[in-house]
Amino acid sequence: MNKKTISLMLTALLALLLSGCMQGTQNSIVNSHAEALLTKNNELQFRFKINDKILSEEELYKVKVTIHNEKLAAALGTDEFVYGEDTIINGEYIEVNNEKGNYIFMNPIPLTQDLHVFEIEKMIVNEDAVSVEIINEDEVVARAFLNNFSSQL
Repeated sequence: MNKKTISLMLTALLALLLSGCMQGTQNSIVNSHAEALLTKNNELQFRFKINDKILSEEELYKVKVTIHNEKLAAALGTDEFVYGEDTIINGEYIEVNNEKGNYIFMNPIPLTQDLHVFEIEKMIVNEDAVSVEIINEDEVVARAFLNNFSSQL
C-alpha cells in the first residue's frame, strides 16, 4: 500500500474512535429526558435521566450541575449544585435499582435576577451554559452538557 492510502485509513480510524468516545459521554448522562425547566414561579429546575448502565450497585454517586454562564449563575445565586450522597444541598441518595429508573428532578431554584425566557433558552440551548457530571468517590464517571429547555410561562 502506498503512504497516501495508509494515511487515509489511519485518519478514518482515528475519526471513528474519537466520535465513538464523544457519543458515549453524552449518552451516559442525559438523553431526550434531560432539560432545564423554567417554572411559572420564575424558578429553574434541572431534570434528567441517568443511563443506569454506567452505574454500579456498590457505589454511591453525586450529580453535580455546573453553571458556566456568568449571567445565569448570578441569577441563580451560585455556579454549582450538588445532588446526592451525603450532600445536604437538595440531595438524596441515587439508587441504582430504582423501579422508576434513574430520573432526577432537582428542587426548583428561584431566579434572583430577572432574565427573559428567550435569553435563558439561548444560554442553555446554544451556549452550553449548564453541564451535568456524575461523580463517585474517586472520579467523574460521566459528563455532558444539558441543552434542552422548556418553560411553563
